[in-house]
Amino acid sequence: MKLHIFEALAAYKKSRPARFHMPGHKANRRGFPLLKDAALDVTELSFSDSLECPNGIIASAQEDIAEILGAKYSYILTDGATAGVYAMLYAVRRQGGKVAIARSSHKSVYNACALLGVEPYILQNNERDGVLLPPGPADVEAALAREPRITAVLLTSPDYYGNTADLAAVRKVCDRYGRLLLVDGAHGAYLKFDPDLAAEYAGGYADMWVDGSHKTMPTLTQGALLNVSDERLRRSAEEGLDLFRTTSPSYLVMASVEYGVKYFAERGAALTDTVKRELAFVRARLSKRGLSCYEGSKTLVLAVDFGGAGIAPKAAYEALERRGVYAELYDGRYVLFYLSPLTTAGNIARMERAVRAVARTKALRGSYAVAAELPPPGERKFSFLAASAMPYEELPPLQAVGRVCARNAGVTPPCYPVAVAGEQLTAQAAELLASAKHTFGLHEGKVAVLNIGGRKGRA
Repeated sequence: MKLHIFEALAAYKKSRPARFHMPGHKANRRGFPLLKDAALDVTELSFSDSLECPNGIIASAQEDIAEILGAKYSYILTDGATAGVYAMLYAVRRQGGKVAIARSSHKSVYNACALLGVEPYILQNNERDGVLLPPGPADVEAALAREPRITAVLLTSPDYYGNTADLAAVRKVCDRYGRLLLVDGAHGAYLKFDPDLAAEYAGGYADMWVDGSHKTMPTLTQGALLNVSDERLRRSAEEGLDLFRTTSPSYLVMASVEYGVKYFAERGAALTDTVKRELAFVRARLSKRGLSCYEGSKTLVLAVDFGGAGIAPKAAYEALERRGVYAELYDGRYVLFYLSPLTTAGNIARMERAVRAVARTKALRGSYAVAAELPPPGERKFSFLAASAMPYEELPPLQAVGRVCARNAGVTPPCYPVAVAGEQLTAQAAELLASAKHTFGLHEGKVAVLNIGGRKGRA
């Protein structure tokens, strides 16, 4: 395995250089003892290339990655998948018109639309067992037939819960209408190396797609990739990256992105197969004990419904943490465990033991209440961009029911909105925002709503 970036960093560390360059820790182990390998943390030097205009080790790493992933061009991101989402929307902004997106798109998609002046055409999600599903090809075709100004479709696949879009069918729809297909594949970077699900990988269908490498691969947090398969989009994608990527990228993160892709190219299939097999056994054993799991998950996630044991997901989540088992999130129905091909069999077994122990805890029983349905969309009164630009005021969610949202607001994770700018705030959405522990789009517990004809608000 040739690791262009890491090997150059390791050689520099071995030379024991006098560091008169950034970063400020200078690899001084006495003054900066927090990280053992801080000596690998460098900046743009003669040997280390530049992410902004690579022509050395970074260029070589990106070329290798593109070949492995089946892209024409791959660009390393050290700002998470968000920077890639911004660059994708910047690229299609040059085409003009609207972009069709799923309502459950990540907040970064909406934020990029607001920043770039792209009007989102929102595709409503269907629901299965309390989880939003990606829009189907029929939903996409209906939108393209209804709104000729849509120039691109951006779907999330897979999503947090492991649902995947029918990208093959959506690709055919986009081709019939001459539209671009973009995919936020942040949760599916490893799928390229899954022998059973490689056909679900975004790279087989998308003109541009984002891989959130750090989510499922042996890559440091914030490591990600933007991939381009349509030559026409290359220049505008690079312009977008120039605008949105940091000018101080972490070489450790870059090295880990290259490592993650190449390590999985060698060992990903075997590792994935092992974890999938263990996960299937866990599902079956939990089901026998009355604990159902969300059945729509295709990826390495396990969403457990403790309702069969009469235990609220919040109570189960907290009880698991007391046992040293930290799940990714809980919602109104499920506790979600987020695995990767590197999750060990020992930790999977530990998770299962903890789940079964929590389910047997009598003190937690009776805490469960039937989960409310997911908040329906509010009635749209203004376009997304118009509402985002109008004066607003801030109110507690329960006092803002019926008012028109000026900003998106939702729960994090999973970071998609339950209230969208331009729509009336529903009672269900307000209750969820008021009760959630972690939210986005609220300021000091208040939601932004349009202030039309009232006292002077914010702009």
